[in-house]
Amino acid sequence: MRVAIIHDAVKDSDAPDAQDAIVQAEAVKEALLSLGHHAEILECSLNLEGLVQRLRDFRTDTVFNLVESLNGHGRLIHLPLFCLDAMGMPYTGACAESMLLTSHKIMAKSHMRANGLPTADWIGPYPSSIPYTSVLNKFSLPQRGRAGEGEMQQSEIRCCFHPPPAPPSREGGLSEKWIIKSVWEHASIGLDESGLVQASSETDILPLLKEKAPMMGGACFAERFIEGREFNLSLLCGFEGPEVLPPAEIIFQDYGSDRIRIVDYKAKWDPDSFAYHHTPRSFDFGPEDSELLERLKKLASDCWTAFGLSGYARVDFRVDEKGNPRILEVNANPCISPDAGFAAALEQAKIPFTEAVRRILADI
Repeated sequence: MRVAIIHDAVKDSDAPDAQDAIVQAEAVKEALLSLGHHAEILECSLNLEGLVQRLRDFRTDTVFNLVESLNGHGRLIHLPLFCLDAMGMPYTGACAESMLLTSHKIMAKSHMRANGLPTADWIGPYPSSIPYTSVLNKFSLPQRGRAGEGEMQQSEIRCCFHPPPAPPSREGGLSEKWIIKSVWEHASIGLDESGLVQASSETDILPLLKEKAPMMGGACFAERFIEGREFNLSLLCGFEGPEVLPPAEIIFQDYGSDRIRIVDYKAKWDPDSFAYHHTPRSFDFGPEDSELLERLKKLASDCWTAFGLSGYARVDFRVDEKGNPRILEVNANPCISPDAGFAAALEQAKIPFTEAVRRILADI
């Protein structure tokens, strides 16, 4: 098979999170070649017409999609997929509609609420003109074929745009901690300790959103901060549906009371920072965590279904001090660099990276 691997166009001056696209593409290409496929890496930019021509020149059978942004904007992540759909070109991972829904964090949170999935309260976004999505029918996004089936299972999509449902009433008002996040950007872009704020009213938060928005891709919101533990659960497609890989917990080593326990941009991308070296992931749990882990696995699988995911995904959680989980994000097509969390979960599950690539490629 002739497989074109597409990823963000990257410049030498780009930040480490952008440069990581090249690492992912090279790892996938090596796996595809070992599986006997012809593979070519193509950069994807705003010139989508040029991408279409290059795909045709390569005589592409299938696209392995690694695009995380276009021209540095995460809000454009779904555009190449709609372009591929228009071509009738198959591609790996989440479909265009699912990618759009998961990449807009407030749309995703509204969809979680509509499907009974627990997520933290939120305020915003700024600017307030950003539309929201609410899916009228539960589990109505398209379900692409499982590995080996080769065809997409069709289901109706019914969406409308309107303000999100009001978050549940908050006892004691807003006198609590909130974390300011980007609406569109992932990889913890713009996230740091200054984004954790104490607010006694919504009017206290809105000016902070306006101040932070330029550093967060132009749009941000505030999410209620969940004190407690943080977990990542990766999922990989299989013949019997998604396989939930071994859960990972982020350990905040040597974090005193003066440090905020969040996985911010430095923790992921700055090797000179304290956070980078003191937030390891752990796959070791005692029997006291067995019930919690089973609940997290169930919620991760429910997210896969609710968002119509395929190929691979990762769901991030915070668990409060009473053991109640809240879904932070649903990551369609998460980073699959050899040093990323997904690859670490594969290793724990004793699934070779090449086998994971084979399964992702088959789940179209």
